[in-house]
Amino acid sequence: MPGSCYQVRAYNIRHSYNVNNFLEDYRRLLQRAVDEIWNNIVWINKANKSGRNRIIPIIPKSNEFKNHYLRNLLMEGWGYSKHYADSAIKQAYSIIKSWRRSYIKGERRREKPTVKKRFVRIKETLYSYNDGKIKVSIKPHQEYLVFDISKAWFWGRAKGEIGELILNEHYLTIAFRSRARTKTKGSIAWDSNEKSLDGFSPEMGWIRVDLSKLFHIHRVYEIKRRRLQSLASKKSSLKKVLEKYSRRERNRAKDFVHKLTTEISRKYGEYVHGFEDLRKKSMFNRSKEHNRRTAKANWKMIVSFMSYKSKFKLLNPKNSTRRCSRCGMINAPKGALYVCERCGLRINRQLNAAINLYLQMEGLSPVPKLFGEL
Repeated sequence: MPGSCYQVRAYNIRHSYNVNNFLEDYRRLLQRAVDEIWNNIVWINKANKSGRNRIIPIIPKSNEFKNHYLRNLLMEGWGYSKHYADSAIKQAYSIIKSWRRSYIKGERRREKPTVKKRFVRIKETLYSYNDGKIKVSIKPHQEYLVFDISKAWFWGRAKGEIGELILNEHYLTIAFRSRARTKTKGSIAWDSNEKSLDGFSPEMGWIRVDLSKLFHIHRVYEIKRRRLQSLASKKSSLKKVLEKYSRRERNRAKDFVHKLTTEISRKYGEYVHGFEDLRKKSMFNRSKEHNRRTAKANWKMIVSFMSYKSKFKLLNPKNSTRRCSRCGMINAPKGALYVCERCGLRINRQLNAAINLYLQMEGLSPVPKLFGEL
């Protein structure tokens, strides 16, 4: 169906400016904004669905607080451009809201967020662009940073208008946003598993994407760390080696997922992709081996990368594996083959889950007649 959407591409350009003092001052400004919002949170008792009382945080959102009190407070002693205070307020609210969502789900404690990373989000009011050069204001009428992107490697492929910039110690990240009209051919629902992504679409049937290489990456580094962990407690120098292995594992996994999601989005770019909204915490059990393998899975990273490469939708994973995709009965499948006790359906367990997720995407319920049409 026709529609409009924004396509965003971000590129990095390396710089040689010494911005350490500026970044540290902004980090402190941002932390001050977080502190002030936190101090003005109102905590209330509220009953959940089970009738149990919980303490819920209410974030201050009034215009008087945000745009007057908080802004004036941040401007005290701030020697840089005024609009950085606005960026800090926006970013601080984003941090607090993210913490609140996790807190309500039981994933975070009642502890104030701490700003550790040093970077600055630069609004469009803080820079100008002309003839391939970006001029960023640091101190009004006094200090500017100029970036010539006309010779950058991405210059020929970047499309659209420049949006928000992100500045850190070594790089300037530039986001290009373009408006595009897209048509979707249909939907693909993906069932996320340890060694595969199993998709289903009526037009293409069962689509299987192999994740065994990603599983192998985690397995190799897990074995390496096991060999060193027993010795690391006796020899402190080995702790750095363990950190190096963990960093390599993350980078290799991230690189694999980037390439995988790029291939999927290019091959099935005209489809809406549905992914399970999986919560690892609810999947843990008494098995240490199961919990370790679940914790290593990169399902959330795959969804995150697909979210800006293609159209996507989050799906409820509840009973997607247990429900019969033909008659709707809830069974307790064992092994790779799904067998329904009511209608006798025999089907691959992962394909059955993918079909159920597809039906959820389309707002349909499992019925034998519909199953035959699929």
